[in-house]
Amino acid sequence: MAVHAGEAKPMKSIFFFLLGAAVGAYGMYLYAGRESEARDSASERLREWHLAPADVRADLDRTGQVVRARARTAGESINDLRIVGTIKAKFLLDRDLSAGDIHVRSKDGQVSLEGTVSAPALVGKATALALDTEGVSNVTARISVQPKP
Repeated sequence: MAVHAGEAKPMKSIFFFLLGAAVGAYGMYLYAGRESEARDSASERLREWHLAPADVRADLDRTGQVVRARARTAGESINDLRIVGTIKAKFLLDRDLSAGDIHVRSKDGQVSLEGTVSAPALVGKATALALDTEGVSNVTARISVQPKP
């Protein structure tokens, strides 16, 4: 039985479709594993920097702000525009935070966050994301908690 050129194209298309589906499924498998690792790492940093909801509430009740510092890495340069852009991008990519509700300023690696969030845990999250940015040595968060209606 001879195969005509017209019959080979559908077989080729089906093969590439199945190959693409397999590659996509493997990619999703890898992504899911890394997402879990990132979540665990973020939780560890929140504990390390004392940014759990109870810590944040205590700081806000006591001083009205959350201040955290991290050691600067040797050779780390400071570019305030890059720092602000990176932090804003992190806020944009985070589904819990609104980049429009938190104003970010940086001067020589000293970052200031001002605005509102819907829960104390989000103050900690915003502070951790900022503190975990290259070039940042200190973060002061003057973020108020206002539950969304």
